[in-house]
Amino acid sequence: MMLEKTIERRVVALAIAAGWLAFKWVSPSQRSVPDRIFIRDGEVVFIEFKAPGKTATVSQQRMIEKLRDHGMTVHVCHSVEGGRYALSI
Repeated sequence: MMLEKTIERRVVALAIAAGWLAFKWVSPSQRSVPDRIFIRDGEVVFIEFKAPGKTATVSQQRMIEKLRDHGMTVHVCHSVEGGRYALSI
């Protein structure tokens, strides 16, 4: 089973190679934000990375729904292939 950090690192490398900006999202005043923000050509995609078989916490799920309610694209990815799909790479 691949670790979450390994999946994240590989997807970030692929995204950068495909022209995406990739930012780690750390928000000291707001917990449970997705791991990464990807930006390319006016498109913004948030990704929460999880190891296979793991799920987002209740607070992470609430934040994902809040972002989606504001029109944002948010994915929870359990594999490199899922990250590639989310970013169309």
